[in-house]
Amino acid sequence: MRKVLFISMLFVLLSRVLFAQDGLITVKSAHDVKQTADRLEKVLKSKGLTVFDRIDHAKGAVLVGQKLLPTELIIFGNPAMGTKLMNCQRSVAIDLPLKALIWQDKKGQTWLSYNDPQYLYRRHHLKGCEPVIKKMENALHNLAAAATKP
Repeated sequence: MRKVLFISMLFVLLSRVLFAQDGLITVKSAHDVKQTADRLEKVLKSKGLTVFDRIDHAKGAVLVGQKLLPTELIIFGNPAMGTKLMNCQRSVAIDLPLKALIWQDKKGQTWLSYNDPQYLYRRHHLKGCEPVIKKMENALHNLAAAATKP
């Protein structure tokens, strides 16, 4: 019975994550771009994270006479966690605050992408910050799930 439950949970997880390559984790959303971004912003604020900015790239494209499928970027962070990472290796500041990209593909499917904390760990040689990276992994996974689930 445990094996069946484990396999079921693994299938659900894998069906929600399209890929985790090139340092990005991308999760399929059950909502359109605006709804997904709104849901993410709401959950970020409810968890006490700072939302620094929200950028509508499609709106920016219109301003220069171009078209772009719905694409929004939310810049957010937790200064307490970020400071711990920067104290491990200052170069990680180039990748902070964190960002979530919510975008629509040509087929109309919405996705949420964010930097894989393990990528940041490797890229910046964050030895000694393993507990912070693990906490960040869990938090980002939960935030993405809350924004994208039906």
